[in-house]
Amino acid sequence: MLGLYIHVPFCVSKCNYCDFNSYKIDGTSKQIYLKDLEKEIKIYKKEIEKNNNKKEITSVFLGGGTPSILTSREIENIFKIIKENYKIKENAEITMECNPGTLTKEKLATMKRVGVNRLSMGLQAVQDYHLKSIGRIHTYEEFEKNYKEALDAGFENINIDLMYALPNQKFEDWAESLQKIVALNPSHISAYSLILEEGTTLHDMYERKEFEMIDEDTDINMYNHTINYLKENGYNQYEISNYSKEHSECIHNILYWKCEQYIGIGPGASGYIGDYRYNNIEDLKEYHEKLEQNEKPIENIEKLSIEDKIQEKIFMGLRMNEGIKFDDFKNDFNIEFKEKYRNEISRLKERELINENISGISLTQRGREISNSIFVEFIN
Repeated sequence: MLGLYIHVPFCVSKCNYCDFNSYKIDGTSKQIYLKDLEKEIKIYKKEIEKNNNKKEITSVFLGGGTPSILTSREIENIFKIIKENYKIKENAEITMECNPGTLTKEKLATMKRVGVNRLSMGLQAVQDYHLKSIGRIHTYEEFEKNYKEALDAGFENINIDLMYALPNQKFEDWAESLQKIVALNPSHISAYSLILEEGTTLHDMYERKEFEMIDEDTDINMYNHTINYLKENGYNQYEISNYSKEHSECIHNILYWKCEQYIGIGPGASGYIGDYRYNNIEDLKEYHEKLEQNEKPIENIEKLSIEDKIQEKIFMGLRMNEGIKFDDFKNDFNIEFKEKYRNEISRLKERELINENISGISLTQRGREISNSIFVEFIN
């Protein structure tokens, strides 16, 4: 498997919780970025041909920022450049992130025409007062309009992003969000607990004591309700925060969780090629200057040791409900996982935090509630 991630770092405005690399859009910066993107795409064409035997791209993901802020012509041109430089596997999953308020029927028709076959729509909550408090630019009514337009345009595979543990959010608010979204019958739902990141508007508001975070018990109750309610309505939890109808799991995200290779293009994007993980420069000006010199716009690059790869495989594997497969560790690292980690497995089983069967281990529902502490058990 080989993925392609393209970062579009522009938004109408930055959400109060967001710590992703994004900027308020302006025409000049956008045009420079689009030219730089083409240069970087061409640089990695040579890399693929040299190191990957002209390997096919199995999934494409345009994330951000807000990719749907681009015009129809700009969207069409990006995909033209991608297809001219990379071999995209037939029936590859091609995802584009979209924010309500930036979508139009014309853009949706363009996305469909250029081969986008999966949309990921950011919503977060169905109550307008919550949307306003976290800095979203749209109302729930605008989201619902765009969602129905996407269905009319022929999109069948649509993810909806939701977020719980928001400031002043009640359990009943979250239950209402789930109920309304399930009624729309999307193929996929991502449901994340809010994390306050330093440098964000919400973090600053919290420091000024403008709101209190919900207590841990309510957070866990929201999470457990999510799992149970979505399961009752035909959604399989296949990763800690991701739920899908049958055969609608996100292929691109699974590629990350299985530690497969992917090319990251755009300011702040990350990639994993060969034994190396890299992160691109975030600053638009510095990103541009590197590409002007025909150099990769990389800020950090790290060669992964075998130990690094083992730790990543454990961390990522436990995120997925299928868990860690013993055969994978035998094939990839010549490690008998069950033997190497027998003490850790025994302790976690006693605490009912993992399940074990003949093929591997996975987190229990209780284990998923405290997953980070379980990852640490194995890494230490």
